[in-house]
Amino acid sequence: EQERGITITSAATTAYWNGKRINIIDTPGHVDFTIEVERSLRVLDGAVALLDANQGVEPQTETVWRQADKYGVPRMIFVNKMDKIGADFFLSVQMVKDRLGAKPIMIQLPLGVESSFVGIIDLVRMKAVVWNDEALGAEFHDEEIPAGLLDQAKEYRDRLVELASEVDEAATEAYLEGKVPDEAQLKALIRKGTVSNFFVPILCGSAFKNK
Repeated sequence: EQERGITITSAATTAYWNGKRINIIDTPGHVDFTIEVERSLRVLDGAVALLDANQGVEPQTETVWRQADKYGVPRMIFVNKMDKIGADFFLSVQMVKDRLGAKPIMIQLPLGVESSFVGIIDLVRMKAVVWNDEALGAEFHDEEIPAGLLDQAKEYRDRLVELASEVDEAATEAYLEGKVPDEAQLKALIRKGTVSNFFVPILCGSAFKNK
């Protein structure tokens, strides 16, 4: 696996977060090992699909996505390698619509791109999250969203709220009456829409640099 630089067999590990135990299975991404992916999808509660921000949806992504559809596995997408030359978050999101036929809901926006990628804009909390490079991504802090990106963040936040509100009749009625869900309500709506496969949350970052 180290020689090829790819995962050949599924590998499992366990992580703890907010008092909860999470079992993680890393499945192969190469087309020659799709049977390994299928075996894992039969028992998973959810899946995270990784996209290369430079490539977007690739043929193998489509194959694995159809497998997840087959088993009704709720999923989310992490657009990786945002620091890579040619990275395009918004093109990747459009490809999710066009090639996977999914309904993406952006939870984050990138803060910078390629070599200037420094963090993300959290659309749920409407805060910028910036990583400390010296701590190799282990430390980060909140900032106000830069003025030059605020209008864009508000636009995508409005889209997030509108789409999230569609998963619940009461939330839809409240939205039409001009009521905006608070942070806790919005998180609950996102969870409901994700678990029911109504939409697919999209996040972004750079795994190699722990961002």
